[in-house]
Amino acid sequence: MERKKKHNTKYSPEFKKSVIMDMRENHLAYRETVRKYWNTRSRAEEDLYVHTVKKWECIYLTEGAEGFMTERRGRGSKGRPRKKPLPTEVENDLIAENQRLKERNEYLEMELEYLKKLDALVRAEEERNGRKPK
Repeated sequence: MERKKKHNTKYSPEFKKSVIMDMRENHLAYRETVRKYWNTRSRAEEDLYVHTVKKWECIYLTEGAEGFMTERRGRGSKGRPRKKPLPTEVENDLIAENQRLKERNEYLEMELEYLKKLDALVRAEEERNGRKPK
């Protein structure tokens, strides 16, 4: 006996909505809805569709018809969450602060160079006068 390969069928949001609306308006049970919309061959196959209809109903009740527009298949991302862009005002403040810190750093580096040169001059003067450098 040859088995048919089941494909991961993608149903349109309109189809999902029509199935759920028909089920709710006509007060159909899950199995009755499955028998109406799918031609199932076995009880196990029917159970799969019942599970599908239950999921669709849960989505409809929690998110409304717009919930059917979201693709839910596949693995969710397990990686680092994407960073949200900063507001323009905060970004401009950070750029200004960065610039201010760069200028301060440049000033302190120049001051350090000046002090090193001054120390070298003082040592050279003390050596010329015969005093021991500190």
